[in-house]
Amino acid sequence: MPEVLKAPLAVEFPFTRSLGPVQSAFLTGLRERVVLGVRTKGGRTLVPPVEYDPVTAEEIRDLVEVAPTGTVTTWAWNHEPRRGQPLDTPFAWVLVRLDGADTALLHALDAPGPDAVHTGMRVRVRWAEERSGAITDIACFEPYEGEPDQPTGHSGEFADAISGIVAFARLDYTYSPGRAQSEYIHALSERRTVGERCPSCRKVYVPPRGACPTCGVATAEHVEVGPRGTVTTFCIVNIKAKNLAIEVPYVYAHIALDGADLALHGRIGGIPYDQVRMGLRVEAVWTEGARYPDHYRPTGEPDAEYDTYKELL
Repeated sequence: MPEVLKAPLAVEFPFTRSLGPVQSAFLTGLRERVVLGVRTKGGRTLVPPVEYDPVTAEEIRDLVEVAPTGTVTTWAWNHEPRRGQPLDTPFAWVLVRLDGADTALLHALDAPGPDAVHTGMRVRVRWAEERSGAITDIACFEPYEGEPDQPTGHSGEFADAISGIVAFARLDYTYSPGRAQSEYIHALSERRTVGERCPSCRKVYVPPRGACPTCGVATAEHVEVGPRGTVTTFCIVNIKAKNLAIEVPYVYAHIALDGADLALHGRIGGIPYDQVRMGLRVEAVWTEGARYPDHYRPTGEPDAEYDTYKELL
């Protein structure tokens, strides 16, 4: 049996959002080495600031500066920092109630070890050398034994205020396609396309899933399909994707390979995008060293009759 494959994968996308007046003031303040919170009608100061009172749901706009010093209310030690975290050496995640605030701010504490951290310890903001208006303008917190720093009395009015941010969401994980798809990928490296037949309904699924999606029973019988197939449905792509060296517009299609009962995805090439159609007969085009077809091109055969692929739409 071929080796079951696995590979590290990362899913990442930038999320762009606008800021309201409260978050704009908070992040702009960090850029200027000022920490701002909001004061509720009940007299509590919330840091980080929010736009609505979590107790009464009333809108809050009363900005107030707090000190960059504070007290650790709780903490947890991080033995193995991950990519993108505030420090690249072991550190403590801490909730810090800054002097003048009634709530705690989550950030990193630079400490030599877990024995050096305790609830109630005094800490101070360590500012980043270069600041742009983001929570990372606080590089981390550091232990501090001096007197509480005093706020500067800033009103929260800034020139060139931050109006929006781009936050990058990223997930790193190890993916294993399992036995059935590993065998499918190994076959592709030999320029063959292999599916599996359900022992109950006798349908052939490509790519194989290890079980029939209709009957729910395990599949194991290999069936080689293609190399030709039929376009069942398609779409025209007009947006240029990052890091994809394909000129737009191009066509991405569902292709039912001969002998398969499930259409797979593939790009259509070798024909103008506006000439692609349902029923078009195509074949795989492989590039040197590739483990999967680069695209599919017309075979020159007559178009398939609709009745031959309508069940695969």
